[in-house]
Order: sequence, then structure tokens, then C-alpha cells
Amino acid sequence: MRIKRVLKVAGILLVVCVVLCGAAVAGIYWRIHRSVQHYCAVAQQAHPCPGDDVGALIAYMNSPEHSLQERNHAVWTLGRLRDTRALPALRAFYTGEPCDHDRDLCQYELNKAIRLCGGTP
Repeated sequence: MRIKRVLKVAGILLVVCVVLCGAAVAGIYWRIHRSVQHYCAVAQQAHPCPGDDVGALIAYMNSPEHSLQERNHAVWTLGRLRDTRALPALRAFYTGEPCDHDRDLCQYELNKAIRLCGGTP
């Protein structure tokens, strides 16, 4: 009798854990999606390319008018969009050297974005 009760409680806990983990994963994907939308809107506002978020993000990334942190957000977003049209622009900034966040775009994020877009750094 006691074993059945323990198994029942364990089963309920397992279901609760699975549901909570699923909700957490869904929340993470939702947050990423909202961030991509936000950075696309920011890039479109600064460098309008109607109907072409990739073009606006590339222009944003290339523009010295924006801080390196803002431009790194554009790099991250380009990686999330996974569009091969971004590869030449991303590769232009990729050196393979260690990151120097005070002077250059993040090499780690560039590497990741290049790979997500289907290229090799």
C-alpha cells in the first residue's frame, strides 16, 4: 500500500516537473522571439529597408553611429534569423582573434552567427 502511494506521488512530481520544464523552454523561446522582433524594429527605424530585416540589421551592424554593444545585438539577431545573405557582412568583421569588446565586434558572437547562417568562420 505504501509503495503504491510513493509511486503515485513520484509520478505526480514527474508530471509537474515535465510541465514546468516545458513551460520554461516555451518561455525562453518566446523571449528570444520577442528580442529578435525588437532588434529588427530598432534596425528598421535606424536604417529603413522595408520588408528586409536582414538588410536593416546589416546596415545597423556596419554603422559606426551605433555602439559596439548595439551592433553586437545586430550580430546576435542576424544569427537568430539564419539568413545566408548575412554571411558576407558577418565574415567581414570576423578575425578569429580573441574578443576585444572595447574596440571590435564580439568574435564569439560573429562565429556563432556565421555558423547559424550556414557558413564556416
